[in-house]
Amino acid sequence: MIATKLMYSLMIIIVIINTVNGNCPENEKESTSPVVTITNTSVNATPECVMPTDCKAWKELGSKQNGVYPIKPDKGPAFQVYCDMETHGGGWTVFQRRQDGSVDFYRYWTDYENGFGNLTGEFWLGLSKIHRLTKEGSNTLRVDLGDFEGNTAYANYSTFSVSDGSTEYILTVGGYSGTAGDSLTSWHNGRKFTTRDNDNDDDGINCAQSYTGAWWYNSCHYSNLNGRYFNTSTNNAQGITWYHWKYTYTTLKFTEMKTRPAIPCYNFG
Repeated sequence: MIATKLMYSLMIIIVIINTVNGNCPENEKESTSPVVTITNTSVNATPECVMPTDCKAWKELGSKQNGVYPIKPDKGPAFQVYCDMETHGGGWTVFQRRQDGSVDFYRYWTDYENGFGNLTGEFWLGLSKIHRLTKEGSNTLRVDLGDFEGNTAYANYSTFSVSDGSTEYILTVGGYSGTAGDSLTSWHNGRKFTTRDNDNDDDGINCAQSYTGAWWYNSCHYSNLNGRYFNTSTNNAQGITWYHWKYTYTTLKFTEMKTRPAIPCYNFG
């Protein structure tokens, strides 16, 4: 069984390399983006063209450069993402970045559902796409933070997923490790997403309105990474904050949120 899975994985890698080199037949391509020809579990099955499902798949094919790549995580439309190929082994699909205040993040539900910004600058990928990335299998989350003094910290989570729109994109997160402290699990795990025009938090006020952001608010937050961008460090809970790093609501200069499929743990016993 294990040998069969390994052989199939090797077949996929070989045909992806062939496709990147231009060997996928034109009549089998689903789009003009890079695609690959794979078969199902039968070696003699009819080939089918698909794209890499995420940045980890591109990494496993040998891609080493950070940048924008096309992916197709499910049967839905393909879309472009920014891949971090360097941090902690690489293969991360980035879905949020704050760095200079050039993009307004105090937006409405539709914007957060569909995404906005520039993949090479500040952006939010979109809740619907984050759901598509995390709905299958086991996925991890990494949050990278930077302050105005040049200090950095990170938070890793071994469990991460976002539900679909019918349930208001509920956050599931757990298994913290890192240097930033855990400002997600205890207060934001299991929460629906809230924006200025769609209040799903557990407070008497709309937390997104009060804290000029959009997040998986409870009542209201220990983290607010889509909050207002301040150009200097200040203690303001309306800003981009991660409470358990400094145990204050100190505004941050840089944040990046990214996901990657968990590395499987095989039991050979």
